[in-house]
Amino acid sequence: MPAVNRITKPTTHRGKKAILKKEPKLVENTKEALYLRGKRTSQIVTDVMKDLYDLKKPNVQMLRQKNDILPFEDVTPVEKFASKYNASLFMVALHNKKRPHNLVMGRMYEHTLLDMIEFGVENYKGLRDFKVEKIIMGIKPLLIFNGELFESNYEYGRIKNLLVDMFLREEVQKIRLQGLEHVLSFTAVENKILLRSYRILLKKSNTKTPRIELEEIGPRADLVCRRNKFASEDLFKQACKKPKALKVKTKKNISKDTFGTTYGRIHIGAQNISGIQTRKMKGLKKTLSEKKTEKRRIADDNNDDAKRSKESTD
Repeated sequence: MPAVNRITKPTTHRGKKAILKKEPKLVENTKEALYLRGKRTSQIVTDVMKDLYDLKKPNVQMLRQKNDILPFEDVTPVEKFASKYNASLFMVALHNKKRPHNLVMGRMYEHTLLDMIEFGVENYKGLRDFKVEKIIMGIKPLLIFNGELFESNYEYGRIKNLLVDMFLREEVQKIRLQGLEHVLSFTAVENKILLRSYRILLKKSNTKTPRIELEEIGPRADLVCRRNKFASEDLFKQACKKPKALKVKTKKNISKDTFGTTYGRIHIGAQNISGIQTRKMKGLKKTLSEKKTEKRRIADDNNDDAKRSKESTD
């Protein structure tokens, strides 16, 4: 007889809390990332992953032990780890003779693989090599994407979308100028993405707006695009679909211009003007000066008529 999958209900408060944490929500929590080490790694790719781990804190977990994982051959172990640690993003450090200093980034959808890209690390310079002041942990970075390849090339567009997911934090409604401290820059050149990290310095200026300077803090690396595995258009569209409860309902006859000014349109039916009572309306009553002017005009008209009638009799 076939095995029956039984759903066991949690018996402790901790178990209930863990299940509720994994349940889908209308507004999802900040995406967690899981960093893994393959069976063989190099010091360079390990240091790159550690630097990115420091920038991603606290929404990241790193497993210290080595794992026999080759994501492009078999992604099942990565999916199991992601499901266990409730992580929708992952990064794997690998190294071999054919693909040295290999860094694999990817993301999950419903605990199964959605997108995955393989990078080769070149011209690496770590956080420790920059003897400057660092940023505070948990700072939301500004993401800058330079190069027309991100807009014109399909693969680079999907890589950009993946990088935004990887380094984006919680959504904010308001921005404080002093809170802008960190910039992550990605520049697309031929078959490479140049990763640079800067600290924002606000300098004095003669105006209210401060003068901005960028100080490189690391890490610095050239990421060579190797293999990729992207989701189909239907699956990607389904993963990006928003719940109906979060969609903003459009209101009829209300519009906004580019400056945010709200305009309303009112529809009025046909008006019967001939039947409107206007004699006793306060707004249509004549003022005292208008009444005197009208009396003078009537008197002048009567005098003119009298003169014409007299002249005609003579």
